[in-house]
Amino acid sequence: MKSKKTAPLIIFLIIFFTLIYIILAAKPLGKEFQFTPEWKISVSAPAIDENKESKPTIYFKLGQSLGYFTEDGKVTLYESFPAMASISDYYYSIYSTNSTKIPFYNQKGELQGSIKTAGYPYFRDNNSYIFLPGGNSFSKVLYNGDTAWTYEGTLPITAFASSQKYTAAGFADGKIKLFDNSDGSIAIDFAPGGSDYPVILGLDISSDGNYIASVSGHEQQRFVLSQKENNQQKIIFHYFISESSPYRTLVHFTEDNSRVFYLFEGNLGIYNIATEKNYMIPISDRIINIEESEDFVFLLGKTKSQYTVYMIDKTNTLEGKFSFTADTAFMKTFNNNLYIGNNTSISKISLSRG
Repeated sequence: MKSKKTAPLIIFLIIFFTLIYIILAAKPLGKEFQFTPEWKISVSAPAIDENKESKPTIYFKLGQSLGYFTEDGKVTLYESFPAMASISDYYYSIYSTNSTKIPFYNQKGELQGSIKTAGYPYFRDNNSYIFLPGGNSFSKVLYNGDTAWTYEGTLPITAFASSQKYTAAGFADGKIKLFDNSDGSIAIDFAPGGSDYPVILGLDISSDGNYIASVSGHEQQRFVLSQKENNQQKIIFHYFISESSPYRTLVHFTEDNSRVFYLFEGNLGIYNIATEKNYMIPISDRIINIEESEDFVFLLGKTKSQYTVYMIDKTNTLEGKFSFTADTAFMKTFNNNLYIGNNTSISKISLSRG
């Protein structure tokens, strides 16, 4: 009799607690990211658009060709080159090792200036440089090609980075020099140290110049993050790398200077400056480019003829990846869109929340 009386109560309690669990456990689902292909164009002898509306352009470099295109897939400039070339959002130059006077051009193909010395031009955003023969010296170049200032050294330059205000160079002896872009004066002369055989293999500076990050050394190779304090660098984080690599590697501050990405043998390291936490993501490819959108950091990796695009979100999680086979490739982001170059074609992928 007792069991018959208690059965309805037990059933009621089961139903009641089940409903409470469902209510408490229920939460709105976060919006998923969507990657939507928009167009694909050929850049093999393309038709050239005059861009009369002066739309923003994005640069590309594929094999022995380079140029600029707009967000709607119109190629505004295309050139092939037999030897070497350098290109950025602002300038490009086609040159050879025998060039003693190197012209460079703006996105419209108009002559911007001429560098009056032999070497290897390098454009980063709106900064222009010429690396002088020998690999020990370089010059900062003005908008018209004249020399702003020159650093003449005796040790090989093994890593290089620039921002609007500063230029950083890493050397074979393990030192890092930070130059003021206005006059070339040395603002910081710093050696991360900690390794038996010092050499700077990867380097970047934050956009405000307050942080310098590097991968350096052989045998006890390490990643070092330092902060400027009274015109000196104070190490605020370091990480010893178990398997040293002799190759140059990428180091990259995010645009908001909140995180720094660094590559080493088989891994991607991510250090969050605000939380002081270090994250590791296994990546076996050689990373050749890093780009950012509103929600992701994209890395383009290469192993032989296979390219892989990795997508890292703001929680430092690998959200996904995709691969393709190509002889040559590039990757760019602009206005929260992803652009992928594959041999002689460029594809646009829009990024949005569903």
